[in-house]
Amino acid sequence: MDKKDLIAHSPVRYFDATNAALKAGEMGLITAKKGLGKTSVLVQFGIDSLLNDKALVHVSFDQQSSNVIAWYSSIMAEIAKKKSFNLDDVNEEIVRNRTILNFNQETFTLPKVVNTLKALKEGGINIATIVVDGLDLAKTAKADLDCFAQFIKAENMTAWFSFTNEANDLAGTLDADKLEDFATVAHLASENRNLALTVLKNGNGQVNLDTKTLLMSK
Repeated sequence: MDKKDLIAHSPVRYFDATNAALKAGEMGLITAKKGLGKTSVLVQFGIDSLLNDKALVHVSFDQQSSNVIAWYSSIMAEIAKKKSFNLDDVNEEIVRNRTILNFNQETFTLPKVVNTLKALKEGGINIATIVVDGLDLAKTAKADLDCFAQFIKAENMTAWFSFTNEANDLAGTLDADKLEDFATVAHLASENRNLALTVLKNGNGQVNLDTKTLLMSK
C-alpha cells in the first residue's frame, strides 16, 4: 500500500461519509465525557491533514508535548498496522509538518493563540489545520472564540476543538451563541460497549470507533 492508498483508506474517510467534514474556513467540535477518546479523534483529523502534506498545529491545554507526540505515534502505528503500511515512508514528513504548542488556559487566551499562529505563519509555516485540545469552552469568552473563528475563516484554515461534555444533544453541548462558531458538532459516547461518534450539527450521521484502537470505523 502506498501513501495515496493510505489517505484513501484513512479512518477519517468514514467521518467524511457523514457529509459533516469541514470546509476551508470552518471550525468543528468533538464532545464527550472525560477520558472517552476525544483526543484520539482529533489526532486522526490531524494525521489525515499531515498525510495530505498540509501543515498542522496541535494546541494542547491539558497535555505535555511528549504525551501529544505519543498519541500521534500510537494512532499512526494502528493505522499503519491495519493497512500494512511502512511508517518509515511518512514519519519524517509528518514530524516536519507538525507543530505542537502547550498552553495554560488560566494565562493564555485564544486571541493569544491567534497571535502565536500568526507568528508561525510569518515564520514560513503554511498552516492548514489546527487542533485545539483540552480547552474548557464553558470558561472561554464568546469574544475570544469569535476572534479565533474569524482568524480561521480569514486564513482559509480548518480547526477542530474538543470539549468535555456528556450531553448527547446540541442544546446541552454549549451556549447557543458559542455554537454559532462551529460548522460541525459531533458527540462521542459509549453505547452497549461500543463507541459511536454522532453528528449533532451539520448532518445526522454516525461513525463507530474501534474500542481497542480508537480508530474511526464503519
